[in-house]
This record gives sequence, C-alpha cells and structure tokens, in this order.
Amino acid sequence: MFADLIRRLTTPEPERLPDPDARLALTALLVRVARSDGDYATSEVDRIDRILAHRYGLSPFESAHLRTSAEKLEAEAPDTVRFTRAIKDAVPYEDRTAVIEALWAVVLADGVRDDDEDSLIRLVANLLGINDRDSALARQSVEAKD
Repeated sequence: MFADLIRRLTTPEPERLPDPDARLALTALLVRVARSDGDYATSEVDRIDRILAHRYGLSPFESAHLRTSAEKLEAEAPDTVRFTRAIKDAVPYEDRTAVIEALWAVVLADGVRDDDEDSLIRLVANLLGINDRDSALARQSVEAKD
C-alpha cells in the first residue's frame, strides 16, 4: 500500500493525489515534524489527531487510524526533501498553505520550540513554496489561538 503511494509521490512528475492519499501524505508530514526533535510527545500526537478531526471531519477513532497509518508511511518515506517536493507537485497550493499552520500547531503542542523542529519547518515551507513571512504568520496565528 505505502510502496505504491511513495512510488507515485516520487515519480519525476507526480499526478495530483486522490484525497485519501493526499490526506495520508500530509499527515505523514505532520508526523515527521513531530518526530524531528527525537521526542514524539503525547501532546503532539493528540494535536495531530485534533487537526485531522477538524480538517477532515473525522471521528477520534478515524483520526487515530489515519495518524497510525501515516506513522508507518513516514517511517518508509524518502528523505524530507524528495517527500515534500513530491507533495508540493501533487497537492493544491491552498492545501499546502493550510498544512504549514498545522505543522506549527504540532510543533507548538508540547510548549517547546526545538531548533530541529524550526529548521525542518523552514525547509518544508520552502519546499512547499511557502515563503518565510507566510510561515511566520501561520505560526503567529497558531500562537494566538493557544
């Protein structure tokens, strides 16, 4: 299952992903950012589940199931650069801008801004075609909600 998705994401010119695959790929990116500091905290897992429930209208069970699948995909996915660039080519811009805010929500969930997480978000935002200013505005938006 994941091998096919990864293959489709990493082809030279990936096609737009069907919604279930796009959800899985974007959730795997949330998991990757949460794991980037070496501490995949319960607060980050909970935040990912809440983001999924809100964004996709999922029940708590469905959110947890999607996250669990994404954790497996994230472990098998190629390096962040290829994975994120593939998502950029396969996912509409408006979904990419919304995911930056979700990434910041995950990073800030444990109350600690780690340098590794900050660096990864900067890289991911750039690879998704989101500039530093818009990423900072997304972070500020998340901070204002907390």
